[in-house]
Amino acid sequence: MKVTFDIECTPEEARAFLGLPDVQPLNDFMVEQMRKRVEANIHSMQPEEILKSWSSVGVHAQDQFMKLMQSAAQASLNPFNTGKTDK
Repeated sequence: MKVTFDIECTPEEARAFLGLPDVQPLNDFMVEQMRKRVEANIHSMQPEEILKSWSSVGVHAQDQFMKLMQSAAQASLNPFNTGKTDK
């Protein structure tokens, strides 16, 4: 036998029914603290420096990806790892 219940309630009502804590005040506090920190530090951020750090990570990731592809290609040439490669 299969029984289905459809319950319409708000998230707050569901949390209260299940005995879960109301985390809305904590969430509001955390968001406010993050907003204050971003506002305090936004002036010290330099877009050029951020882009340089992002691009250096991108180049490093690209190099790592190329090494991964090269090792995969080498492995496909020598599937049984006999120490010899087909040329």
